[in-house]
Amino acid sequence: MPGYTITMKLYSWNVNGIRAVINKGTFQKFIEEHKPDILCLQETKASREQVEIDLPDYKEYWNSAVKKGYSGTAIFSKDSPLQVVNGFPEEIINKYEVHGDTYGNPNDEGRVIAAEFEKFWVVTVYTPNAKGDLSRLELRHKHWDKAFLAYVKELENKKPVLFCGDLNVAHSEDDLANPKPNVGKHGFTNEEREGFDNFVKAGFIDSFRIFTKGNGHYSWWTHWANARARNVGWRIDYWLASKSLESHIIKSTIHPDVMGSDHCPVSIELDF
Repeated sequence: MPGYTITMKLYSWNVNGIRAVINKGTFQKFIEEHKPDILCLQETKASREQVEIDLPDYKEYWNSAVKKGYSGTAIFSKDSPLQVVNGFPEEIINKYEVHGDTYGNPNDEGRVIAAEFEKFWVVTVYTPNAKGDLSRLELRHKHWDKAFLAYVKELENKKPVLFCGDLNVAHSEDDLANPKPNVGKHGFTNEEREGFDNFVKAGFIDSFRIFTKGNGHYSWWTHWANARARNVGWRIDYWLASKSLESHIIKSTIHPDVMGSDHCPVSIELDF
């Protein structure tokens, strides 16, 4: 139908344990108020059979970690995807040597799901944390970030890609409240920031920065020192998009009023 427009609302949220967010009642309230068309979750810390929730409007796709109560991602969608792929393809794992470290094998941690829809791929990722002592920085910098970029570029060969999630990095000084004392610390090392730079160089757009410049906009806050109430936070949760989708993006929002996790949801709206 000429002039007919479809608007889609896509959300990403690191729930830091979906059972806890459900038990608090905050997950149900969020679904009811925001009604996402597609919801991507990170750090679910559960398998489906451990979760007591009924979402009749959504198809659910889970990629849970082998280790109980750890990591994990999920995608809930009102429309059925054409296909859903969990994890990296074997050839990407081998090419970029994404294998185990002292913490275990990141490929067993349920960190990536890709869902193909009619007009685009949606990929959600829970990027490995470099750790306070930077013991996982090498895995992250030399292997994971390169593999993830290669994967989303491979998907992009078929159709445009929207990828989201907890990337565990503040890209620029505008993305954290206190950049100077955090330079070189996990989440704000040159290596992690370079990984994000490479997404941008490869043609992916940080959707939030289309609409909003400057600092003060964060998606994660430590539990210490009343940081969330004082908005002393980090922006480490993102929606990035293929350049060809830029004209369809009408809004990109952070939702700090949604409680229940140390992260808040971030969303993107698209018009077609």
